[in-house]
Amino acid sequence: MRLRNWLAVVVSVMLLVAVGIVGVVVNRSALRAADTVHRSDSVALAVNNATLAGQMQLLSAKELKAFADSYPFNLGVGYVNDLEALDSFVAKSPSFPYGASITALNGTVLNSSRANPLPLSTDPGYQPMRSLLLAGKLGLSSVMQVKDAGGTVVAVEAFAVPIKVNGTTTALLIGFNKVADTNLQAYTARLKSAAHLTTVIDTAGRVGFASDETRIGTVFDPAVVAAAAKLTNGSVFVEYRSGDTKMMSIIVKNETMPGGWAYVRTQTLASFDGAVHSRSQTINVTLLAMLLIGAVGISILGYRTQVQRRRADERFQALFLHAPDMVAVLDAEGRVAYSSPSAASVLHFPAGSLQGSSVFELVHPEDRPQMQQAFGRLLTERDGVLRLQTRILNRAGKATWFEFTASNQMQNPALTGIVINARDISENRAFQERLHHEATHDALTGLPNRRRMQDALGSSLRDDAVAVLFVDLDGFKPVNDAHGHEAGDELLRQVAARLSACVREDDVLARVGGDEFVVLMPGVTAQADADTMSARVRIAVERPFQVFGAEITIGASVGVHLATTSDDPDQALRAADHAMYAVKHLGGGRRAFGVPEQREPARVGRHRAD
Repeated sequence: MRLRNWLAVVVSVMLLVAVGIVGVVVNRSALRAADTVHRSDSVALAVNNATLAGQMQLLSAKELKAFADSYPFNLGVGYVNDLEALDSFVAKSPSFPYGASITALNGTVLNSSRANPLPLSTDPGYQPMRSLLLAGKLGLSSVMQVKDAGGTVVAVEAFAVPIKVNGTTTALLIGFNKVADTNLQAYTARLKSAAHLTTVIDTAGRVGFASDETRIGTVFDPAVVAAAAKLTNGSVFVEYRSGDTKMMSIIVKNETMPGGWAYVRTQTLASFDGAVHSRSQTINVTLLAMLLIGAVGISILGYRTQVQRRRADERFQALFLHAPDMVAVLDAEGRVAYSSPSAASVLHFPAGSLQGSSVFELVHPEDRPQMQQAFGRLLTERDGVLRLQTRILNRAGKATWFEFTASNQMQNPALTGIVINARDISENRAFQERLHHEATHDALTGLPNRRRMQDALGSSLRDDAVAVLFVDLDGFKPVNDAHGHEAGDELLRQVAARLSACVREDDVLARVGGDEFVVLMPGVTAQADADTMSARVRIAVERPFQVFGAEITIGASVGVHLATTSDDPDQALRAADHAMYAVKHLGGGRRAFGVPEQREPARVGRHRAD
């Protein structure tokens, strides 16, 4: 009997040991899985913020490049017109209100704005910018420190773009911004949290932008700086010590972050690991204690497991019911078998009213065929997953963009349906569309820019002939000289409005240079039709303009080229440009209407032959 009891005890102990070992292994696996998910989420968030930061930097660079491409710099030392142009640009620029300068390729300053003191040309912060320009990339300096007009030391960031004359880089245009006053710093400051520090650092490890503004201009921990220097693209986690505290930083570099700058998010290792690790340690201690209390421990463990499971289920249910994302289960016909409460609240339907209705009735009519086809394909793929973006109609019929993730769980007896998770992405879509519009349209007139016009010309020539009209304003430069650049800008806006009223609905009107416009007329093959439009453009431009109380009269030289489907888009544009130039050499469009000729210096455009 004693032997049997001992055997029972030994078996019980062995079972407890086995259960304990299994519990520890499972707990460690769950911890690793939780760590993996947590790190993946952290990387995704950091990459999104880094991408947004890079895009905001690139938008600033586009503004500087647009100024460099549009203004005819003299490039002489202390040239007054260049100085006035720099001061005007700084006064109106949202990205570079601190200052701007023109330098020779060897770094010699030719001209600089007078609003604020600028870093000396010998500042080592310029070196990364020059290296990037030599590599054919956007020039971006390291963070530089300079005393402003009030004697306060401020952190300054510089962008540089080449100034080209006849296609050759002859000088550099440098724009400066006070880091603390930029849009990127304002966005980073909104990420401020007691739990973590968000920063963007330069190649030297100096903080450019930070959720804690007092960190701007300081140098980051050497361990993070070294890791950022080794990273070229992607993300990396860095553990290090700050005094007696263990720290964790995630570093991100990607193609949108210019100049080798890096996004860094830092917090204590304890806050990064969170409650998951502490809960894991508690479970391990509990399992070890159960090994010592025998069979009673097994009962306690079972009870504890049930309690934890019930709490986890309740927590999951609470999270599921109050999650902002919509969750639904559809049957094979696309009818809603189940929908989370958020589905009704987000779409403003009464609770439970979506039950049994067809999900396709909620899809925008234009997106409905695509949604039905995708749903049909998903039904044929066991355990298949589908992701797509579509517009959903709320109760009032208003469309909102959602991102859908659909999983085929028809074979899962617990679900027997298609599981849908939908997230509102309307803000992201609006932001992307705004970025696309800014990249393809002229900021002054709102017309399509050169890039958008070239895309439209190439696309049109693949299907049909296109009449290309190249319009250059006669007498525009004297307007700038006599009335100022603000008057010139207003005149360009009025010219754009008049030309917009001239063109047909299917025509494309674009501003491609300072005072140059292009009209594309798809489907026009007759010279008479193109000449009619040319005359209409000249007449519209030659009517007097009222600009800031002054009556201004200008003219227009219009070059016409009838491009066929076999023409190269660039050749077609050059042909129209040459035709316009021939008109201008004959006196311009204004001579025929009795307007005195005011010849301007010949400028070789991007599409003009030397």
